[in-house]
Amino acid sequence: MNNRKAIVLNDKSVKTIGRSCLYNDTLWAAFSGAGAEFIFTGKKLEITVTGDFASTAGNDENYARIAIYVDNERVVDDMLDEKEKTYKVLESESAECRNVRIIKLSECAMSTFGIKPIMIAEDEKIEPAPAKNIKMEFIGDSITCGYGVDDPDKEHHFKTATEDVTKAYAYKTALALNADYSMVSVSGYGIISGFTNDGNKIPQQTIPQYYDKLGFSYNKFADSITVSETEWDFERYKPDIIVINLGTNDMNYATTDERKAEFEDGYLDFLKKVRSLNPDSYIFQTYGVMGTSLEENIENVRRKYMSETGDERITFIPLTMQDEDADGIVADWHPSPRTHSLVSQKVTAAIKETLGYK
Repeated sequence: MNNRKAIVLNDKSVKTIGRSCLYNDTLWAAFSGAGAEFIFTGKKLEITVTGDFASTAGNDENYARIAIYVDNERVVDDMLDEKEKTYKVLESESAECRNVRIIKLSECAMSTFGIKPIMIAEDEKIEPAPAKNIKMEFIGDSITCGYGVDDPDKEHHFKTATEDVTKAYAYKTALALNADYSMVSVSGYGIISGFTNDGNKIPQQTIPQYYDKLGFSYNKFADSITVSETEWDFERYKPDIIVINLGTNDMNYATTDERKAEFEDGYLDFLKKVRSLNPDSYIFQTYGVMGTSLEENIENVRRKYMSETGDERITFIPLTMQDEDADGIVADWHPSPRTHSLVSQKVTAAIKETLGYK
């Protein structure tokens, strides 16, 4: 019988996807779409994943939802409702060469997950999947996360089980451009305020404060590492393109001229922060699927930014409001899979036209 060896997943052994943290030989991920991709050559592959506190807390609305693909076919789609799970991904009489991708379908706030070292035979191997020619980063909120895409009842509310980032516009856009991606997105979060029902500002629910972190989560990696206090190393992933889709959750707060001016100031500061950390990226702003009240303000921000910095590598893509009658609508009035596809088509076309991609 062949001896077994352990492959620790890191930036050298696999292609990491999105923002991740290696801790005690386990690769931890929080943001939507984060995980790892590799080429496996061998006869048998089992993958063991581990959860944080949410996996044993008994609240089925918060379990991490994960997927495993083999040659782009989803062979595992599961809720991490135990501290540790092992999946038999493939087994064959003879050695095969397969592309394997492990990603988080649900978002960061409610739960995280880790991928433990993979045990393979001595004559088997794991190699990083090839990098794509384009690297993208998507910064956003529930729209980017794919909130509720698997629940066609608009009266229903949040569950990680009905989130699937692969059905959201951002993932679809990366796929259409044959690009690697990284997501920085949290449902309900904005530029200066999170979503509010009463018009009062919720400053603690904002993306800019976590942009240079591994994410935000109510739980901890390995129940010990605070995700929002762990710095992200921007040298690990340098996007060619950054797409920012924020403002939807600021709308209920930014309803007066004074508050809209505050929104513009906050957005301008965030743009400068994004640029300082990504000096070579082309930035696209998008907005409009679930509301359009801040469209003019976002365009104002772009003009102010270019005027103040002289940086013209920024384009605004206004989006069309979702059409419930024509395209459907999902949980909490979020965009349907069809709407996400239409948004992706528009964003993809704008990127191609702006940057001259074929």
